[in-house]
Amino acid sequence: MTFALLLLAGIGGGLSGSIAGLASLVSYPALLATGISPISANVTNTVALIASGAGTLAGSRPELRGQGTLVRKLLLWAVPGGVVGSVLLLLTPSDSFEKVVPVLIGGAALAVLFRRRTQELPADEIPHTAADVAADPPPVGTPKALLVGSFAVGVYGGYFGAAAGVMILALVLGLTSLSLPRASAVRTAVLTGANAVAALYFAIFGPVNWLYCLPLAVGFLVGGRIGPLVVRHAPAGPLRVLIALAGLGLAVHLAVEAYL
Repeated sequence: MTFALLLLAGIGGGLSGSIAGLASLVSYPALLATGISPISANVTNTVALIASGAGTLAGSRPELRGQGTLVRKLLLWAVPGGVVGSVLLLLTPSDSFEKVVPVLIGGAALAVLFRRRTQELPADEIPHTAADVAADPPPVGTPKALLVGSFAVGVYGGYFGAAAGVMILALVLGLTSLSLPRASAVRTAVLTGANAVAALYFAIFGPVNWLYCLPLAVGFLVGGRIGPLVVRHAPAGPLRVLIALAGLGLAVHLAVEAYL
């Protein structure tokens, strides 16, 4: 029964992660429902999330075309952040940090909702495939704020993780001219890299529940592979609203838990 629950949670989490960057919204509560401790659930979820990233990246190759340089630059900042965050998780209490998390998630969700217009696509409309305007898109600049923000989100992702994808997505949408499908693919590549380092650290030093990690990872792989198909064919405007509302809902839920 537990195996089936975590498998289904993984599929749902992989879908929500690849579409909205909110995989943990589904998977983390499912792990807590099995009765393991919050710390064990957190690190087990982080390790299993690698499969979600792998599945999503496998389905996002058209969107990632031409974005290699941007991804590499962001990884150089996000990966060290993930290392710092994962070390902090196992060495420090989380009470005070948990009070800041709802504000961070809510702000990122609003940033996705009210992103600025870009020149790549008029009025944020996308063609039917997300390999969208050009087979070889022009290179995208990497403002310093985007690099520093990637490090900060890497720290957050290694420490807590919930809605880290929304935060990266907000940064990429707000500070580059990428369309939503391309920005989503870049987000996944960066988060998967940062999570991989944190997952390795947790696998060696953290209380990973491998019995629960396996079915969750299998589900993540399946859901993550399907997600890019949804992003590729969905209209960008409504999809951004859905992502923002899901992020705001999570922020409100965590705020109630932290303050009430």
